[in-house]
Amino acid sequence: MKLQLPAGQFRAYLFDCDGTLVDSMPIHYIAWKKALGEWNCPFEEELFYAWGGRPVTDIIRSLNEMNQLNMPVEEVARRKEEMYYEQLHDLQGIPEVIEHVEASYGKIPFAVVSGSRRKSVTSALTRLNLLDKFETLVCAEDYTNGKPAPDGFLLAAERLGVAPADCLVFEDTAMGIEAATAAGMASVLVPPPATRK
Repeated sequence: MKLQLPAGQFRAYLFDCDGTLVDSMPIHYIAWKKALGEWNCPFEEELFYAWGGRPVTDIIRSLNEMNQLNMPVEEVARRKEEMYYEQLHDLQGIPEVIEHVEASYGKIPFAVVSGSRRKSVTSALTRLNLLDKFETLVCAEDYTNGKPAPDGFLLAAERLGVAPADCLVFEDTAMGIEAATAAGMASVLVPPPATRK
């Protein structure tokens, strides 16, 4: 399956990381289930994918509210990340997206815009030998309002010195596409693994 890009001459590509560049969502879900299991906190797979792109701490706060729990946010976030790193050896790239990275690398600048923390993003990109292809990484620590707010994408465009209208966003979630649209950027939706045949 090839990704159909929208028409236009784009001066920068902005990529989400998890589920877009790297097929890490199944690994993240296993880590979530293990970390939340220690607190008997449910997290349905459908909700996990619907919340794709949200910062880890936001997810834990929302789950606390939904389940009348009082999980320590930073501690659970740290535990979830540890469990994710333990499985990094299983990480794969998403070929349909990597193809665009390889084809346009050196011609236009690239950025990653992720709801994950910098350590998680750099670990994933390093594992796949992609880290040096990106001029900047915009991660959860870099902005206050996560997707669907446009903040992360706007910050990436500013760092690259490219107008938002000249950026193309690669995203795998509706929330990410919404954020790109709010930033005034064109976008391409990367389908989930089950439909990428």
